[in-house]
Amino acid sequence: MNSSSLFTIIGVPSFRPLGSLRASSQKESKLTARLYHADNICKIKFTVGTGFKLVPISEFKEMPTIERRQTPTVMIGNVALGSAHPVRIQSMTNTPTADVKATARQTIELIEAGSEMVRWTINDDSAAKAVPEIIKVLSDKGYGSTPITGDFHFNGHTLLEKHPQCAGALAKYRINPGNVGKGDRHNENFARIIKIAIENGKAVRVGVNWGSLDQELVTDLMNKNAALKNPKGFNDVMYDAMTQSALTNAQYAQELGLGKERIVLSVKMSVLQDMVAVYLHLAQKCDYVLHLGLTEAGGDTRGIASSSAALAILLQQGIGDTIRVSLTPQPDVPRLREVEVCRHILQSLGLRYFQPTITSCPGCGRTSSDYFQYLAKDISEYIKQKMPLWKKEFQGIEKLKIAVMGCVVNGPGESRHADIGISLPGASEEPIAPVYTDGKQTATLKGEGIKEEFIRILEDYIARKYS
Repeated sequence: MNSSSLFTIIGVPSFRPLGSLRASSQKESKLTARLYHADNICKIKFTVGTGFKLVPISEFKEMPTIERRQTPTVMIGNVALGSAHPVRIQSMTNTPTADVKATARQTIELIEAGSEMVRWTINDDSAAKAVPEIIKVLSDKGYGSTPITGDFHFNGHTLLEKHPQCAGALAKYRINPGNVGKGDRHNENFARIIKIAIENGKAVRVGVNWGSLDQELVTDLMNKNAALKNPKGFNDVMYDAMTQSALTNAQYAQELGLGKERIVLSVKMSVLQDMVAVYLHLAQKCDYVLHLGLTEAGGDTRGIASSSAALAILLQQGIGDTIRVSLTPQPDVPRLREVEVCRHILQSLGLRYFQPTITSCPGCGRTSSDYFQYLAKDISEYIKQKMPLWKKEFQGIEKLKIAVMGCVVNGPGESRHADIGISLPGASEEPIAPVYTDGKQTATLKGEGIKEEFIRILEDYIARKYS
């Protein structure tokens, strides 16, 4: 069926399609198209046996729901992980943990940015001794409810046994099965950590990393693979090794008495396609809670782009219960950038909302003025400033959608599709700025005070909609 036959059937030739018709569900045999008509945007829906129906676009604003992979619930302190709960954000300090003031300060910065769990390196006696002291500082400053994870490598079994106050203060222990010990020592040392976790009622993450993978396991799998008539490729064997390391150790922890509701798994790799492949492989083989991350992702735009792409691929398929973006530290760039990126990833996928979304155009030759750029920046800063108050006063404000557009090409359409939007004039356009609320033009602004007037309209709209 083409668009012309559709409009002939409806008998409304004045509609203009914004895109081709598509089947939204073969099972339900529905067709939808987005249309302009006068000042309203609507969609047309066709269902076999029912016929055609015009539906306001406001009914189509929500993103399709991502169906999460089913897992048990794991409590990390007072934070719940798993498919029944929001995907959680976490980060890690890069201060020496023995430096109480520096670690407490950076932990607070991460918490205030939105990190729901924070991980510390516990690599020696001085770090282990500092843990209870830092947690007391956090509690005294009002941040004691955020769970702290201890990151252990090589000597975690010794440190946890030697420092029971550290073991009791942490909410979760991260174990790297690739460096907990070799041969019989591996199981012995691993069991010692699990025993302490059980005694203290703590959760454990079995965190497998490509760069520190158990070499005895890799060698064994490589030898077995070489003996096959049709051996697998190198990457496939490595994926098997990563998955097997995580699952074997998790199952051993359960045999020792640690419940599945206390276990989190991760299989981090540094190459995007490898990381996605191994997590997909792991997710199909178990229902453990999964921590997602692309390790050694790099810094600046490269690290942000790689991590965002990798996490989005998995999250879109419902895989992942907590995420961390690992960025190489840069001079004058705060550690909290990792948390900000996590928040943007989750909000862009519609998995969680943290603050109103601002849609703004990238600019082109039509946008001779840079006014829309400054207006978008000013509105964003205004929202950031107001959010602490708005969150207390206006429930659901995080889902507000605002459009600040720069010309007539996409400006009116994006502004109508947002909850509230403004379409500024481009080159050679009449110097007026129509404002749209809930899909309809409600005001026209011009002159020097456009920003102040739009902010006033925004405030009034928020007060009406969310009060």
